[in-house]
Amino acid sequence: MTLIRSLLLMVWTWGSVLIVGTLGAPFVFLSPLGGARVMEAWAKAMRFGTKWIGGITYEVRGLEHLPEGPIMIAAKHQSVLDTIMPTLFTNMPVYVLKQELLNLPIFGWYCRKAGLIAIDRSGHMSALKALVAQAKERMDQGRPIIIFPEGTRQTIGAAPDYKPGVAAIYMLLGVPCVPLALNTGTSWPAKGIWRYPGKVVFEFLPVIPPGLKRGPFMELLESRIEGASQALLDEHYEEISVRESRKKKDNDGGDGGGMAGPVDSNNGQKAPTKQDGDAEAEFDWKAYGDRARESNGIRDRDFDGGDGGGGDGGDGGGGGGGD
Repeated sequence: MTLIRSLLLMVWTWGSVLIVGTLGAPFVFLSPLGGARVMEAWAKAMRFGTKWIGGITYEVRGLEHLPEGPIMIAAKHQSVLDTIMPTLFTNMPVYVLKQELLNLPIFGWYCRKAGLIAIDRSGHMSALKALVAQAKERMDQGRPIIIFPEGTRQTIGAAPDYKPGVAAIYMLLGVPCVPLALNTGTSWPAKGIWRYPGKVVFEFLPVIPPGLKRGPFMELLESRIEGASQALLDEHYEEISVRESRKKKDNDGGDGGGMAGPVDSNNGQKAPTKQDGDAEAEFDWKAYGDRARESNGIRDRDFDGGDGGGGDGGDGGGGGGGD
């Protein structure tokens, strides 16, 4: 059944691109934001398909952390869903994506018309400056910028790989950065054709104000995103464990003995949610992230304490090109 659902959802994904893209083409020429509106319509079609075909629903938390005015959203990247669903709960977001995606038929054309920003990861500082200029133009339209600091989708359990270019963009834009944690890889993995029914969660975290230097910003961003994303994974697997335990109990006709609960890799400490009120401001995100990474065998990473841009060097230093 899961395989059938997965294949049908694949057909729905590309079929909806073709249908919505064809029907929406006239709107692109009627309005400067027509392309963005068509992308929003496609996101709604995908929401329908993921729910009724794939059995995948989503929940959004932490909307109170989104400030008024221009912002940059820095998101964990585990799934294709990360580039679709935020369109439904933010105002015509502008994704920073890989240059190669513009070559896809229909979809690539709409990416251009919707004002999405492609990053040339081999262009170094010149490409970074062009990206920032485009981002400022989009933010003047009241649209948030969504960037993926790791640059590409990561499988669950993979070591974090945050590119320094995200710090350069943050510093050049001079706007607040809102981290976005998620667990979308549990239902729509980064690789393969399998799709699994369940609820995925997007959680906006407390805003990082503008003005931090590169090292402190990178450390704070990674610790918040990784800590909260790990907490969402823990929550997901705990719910599965509880369901399986109840199912086994019902099948056995007994009073327990089901599956053991998941190991709490963070000593019982859970990331706060918006229901926690004031407790959230006192939560030690860095300590939580450190414990989460250690539980997965991920070693601490060294961060440069300097204030350089970081966008002009290395492999993928431009950061953020989602796929």
